Amino acid sequence: MLSLENIINGIHTWLNNTFDPTLALTCEFVLLGITAIAIFAVLGLVLVLMERKVAAIMQIRKGPNRVGPFGMFQTVADTLKLIMKEGLTPDGADKVLFNLAPFIVMIAAMLLLAPIPFAKGVQMWDINIGVLFISAVSSISVIGILMAGWASNNKYSLLGAMRSGAQIVSYELSAGLSVITIVILTGSLQLSEIVNAQQNGWWIFKGHIPVLISFVTFIIAVTAETNRAPFDLAEAESELTAGFHTEYSGMKFALFFLAEYINIFIACAIGATLFLGGWMPFHIGNWEGFNAIMDYIPSSIWFVGKTFFLIFLMMWFRWTFPRLRVDQLLNLEWKYLLPISMLNLLVVTVMAIMGWYF
Repeated sequence: MLSLENIINGIHTWLNNTFDPTLALTCEFVLLGITAIAIFAVLGLVLVLMERKVAAIMQIRKGPNRVGPFGMFQTVADTLKLIMKEGLTPDGADKVLFNLAPFIVMIAAMLLLAPIPFAKGVQMWDINIGVLFISAVSSISVIGILMAGWASNNKYSLLGAMRSGAQIVSYELSAGLSVITIVILTGSLQLSEIVNAQQNGWWIFKGHIPVLISFVTFIIAVTAETNRAPFDLAEAESELTAGFHTEYSGMKFALFFLAEYINIFIACAIGATLFLGGWMPFHIGNWEGFNAIMDYIPSSIWFVGKTFFLIFLMMWFRWTFPRLRVDQLLNLEWKYLLPISMLNLLVVTVMAIMGWYF
């Protein structure tokens, strides 16, 4: 069967047979960079259209339906509009930091693509500290947001950036503790090893109630970390006009907008990898016939399906729950999620030591 793994191995073999090792490796790096940029561009278009269609379904309306069949080219039209818009820089802004901020946010998102296993044998960088790498790099984006808010010389922007900083730093704790529960059960920080450990069952099923609690906590925490509603206080239009990117326009605004949706994809891809088996198919015990049918579905389809299911869940949150106040947002983390995560981590540790999981 034609699979991503076979295609990648074929390209690798052809490059090494055609060029010397150094040039072949350079070509592979260039191809990876082009692929990452292409993934970003396509995901941005797809996820924005999906957001609008999900919103329309939730509100019992049609959504985009004019540009192209079923409104499929609406996001392409919006992208062209943003490209043609003039990028303005306020007079009182710190021009260097103002222009640098959106690129820092995008670079952080790009780096996070590296250790994620997209399918069987399809991974840019199978680093043995993948979970630690993701936790460290995901913290960089808050620097870009703080930089954008401060450099804009706008009180709305600065207030939005400070809110975002407090929010991301706070919810990183619960997200990190949720991830550690899977690391404890697997005994490895390597994402490929975490996926392989779920060969006989996804952790959300074989880890009992403690892993289910970790999963729910993780989804809530990453929704807050990506500044998504009902946690979108950093860019609350009714209070801060647009928050930290109030002064941005044109392609610089588009980079912030794109980074938000790419971060949603990455957060859901990590959630699917840790809790839902990544690219692993769904198996039921000794049901050989059923398991064989599940194995026939390509691993990339499993990964994309699980990731987009979690993305739909986050979009569902946005169009269902009202926005929280700042005090409610921080109370939820420090008074509820963090204590629950710490207690849950203790339970998972005991469960792992005693072997009380499938």
